[in-house]
Amino acid sequence: MRVLDSGHVELVDAMGSDLTVCNAARVSFAKETEWGIDENAKSRLEKTGSHFAQEDIQTLKEGDRKLIRYLAKHNHWTPFAHPQITLRIKAPVSIRTQFFKHKQGFVENEISRRYVSFEPEFYTPSWRGKPTDGAKQGSDDFISLDNEVQQNYNNALKLCMYTYNELLRSGVAPEQARFVLPQGMYTEWYWTGSLAAYARFYKQRKDEHAQWEIREYATAISELIQPLFPESWKNLTT
Repeated sequence: MRVLDSGHVELVDAMGSDLTVCNAARVSFAKETEWGIDENAKSRLEKTGSHFAQEDIQTLKEGDRKLIRYLAKHNHWTPFAHPQITLRIKAPVSIRTQFFKHKQGFVENEISRRYVSFEPEFYTPSWRGKPTDGAKQGSDDFISLDNEVQQNYNNALKLCMYTYNELLRSGVAPEQARFVLPQGMYTEWYWTGSLAAYARFYKQRKDEHAQWEIREYATAISELIQPLFPESWKNLTT
């Protein structure tokens, strides 16, 4: 899923379901539940005469929906920690830093300029103005830059790349040559976390006080996770 000008969020793997959450909670009482059958979906598919699998007609029972609502409402978060999601994310370095502030329930493995040799990519923002309310952080509406200022930005990126390549050609180790690369450089990483951790991330980074770029990533992540855990995600994030 495309984010910003050249970033993305991709689903790599997911383990568990809304049913996993229910059974993680019910084990406290030595009980277990199973999928119900969506009779409307079953009837509709049978009328078409097409082949369908069990997962095409399975649905949560109403009692399990109520359980998920109760768990989320009363902040019983441990059952939501059992499902796991792995994403591959590409974002500017300064935005990656904000991702990595979320430690509980997450693990990451990032691409390293010590080992890769392909040309770095850079984020070209749609520029926003300084806050008009005197705040020290955040931004205001989108603005236009003078052509000269925009060209200065573009030239600065070119100079960084030129210097980076010159350092490498001069025999400098890649782990040191990368010091000249700017915060706007794109990086990529695998990010694995629990459903509970992703929900916390979403609620914090979708907040109106969060930086616009990370809010865009939070939206993309939500769009990937919601279909996998529709009942849990709805109750954890609203």
